[in-house]
Amino acid sequence: QVQLVESGGGLVQPGGSLRLSCRVSGIIFSPYTMGWYRQAPGKQRELVATIAPDYGTNYADSVNGRFTIARDDAKNTVHLQMSSLKPEDTAVYYCNARFSTVGEDYWGQGTQVTVSS
Repeated sequence: QVQLVESGGGLVQPGGSLRLSCRVSGIIFSPYTMGWYRQAPGKQRELVATIAPDYGTNYADSVNGRFTIARDDAKNTVHLQMSSLKPEDTAVYYCNARFSTVGEDYWGQGTQVTVSS
């Protein structure tokens, strides 16, 4: 059974930082592109960042320079370090594992991030 379990969400003031983590089990982690997506109330889910098996990264323009995605293949874990948080970063953040070649795509249950004073 494949499981993606996110942690690290919470309430933070504008300008603050949070670190999200996603631990994956049930798959061989290293060939998967790992990603973080978010969905704000009334909006579609959107890409935040991805990291490929070769550690290449991709970021949404809105978070580039403020967020950093990293993976630890030895621990089957992907992290999202979020800094200089803004109220518009408020959303449910979802972890994703994707192996397009074999058509596999898995999602976590999401973790709430709220940026508010």
